[in-house]
Amino acid sequence: MFEVYVKQVDTDIVIKWLFTKIKIPIADIVTITTDDTYGGKEKTAIRIGMPYGTTDRVVIVTKKSTYLLFTTNYLSIQNKLNSYIHAN
Repeated sequence: MFEVYVKQVDTDIVIKWLFTKIKIPIADIVTITTDDTYGGKEKTAIRIGMPYGTTDRVVIVTKKSTYLLFTTNYLSIQNKLNSYIHAN
């Protein structure tokens, strides 16, 4: 389980990676984008996943925090997140 997993549970988005589990209320999400820099543009972001040079980065900006997801299937995760947001 080295990949970052994202799913919707009620009105929250749950992000799982290794022993980490983060819940983000969907109502708190401001934007979802990608980041093409190695370590991420946002220096105070909460980093989830393995930051290899070949991984892509999905950025979730909420009202309180920024999350940087290191993943190899960024398009799938980004599409899931966008569908969860637009469904609510």
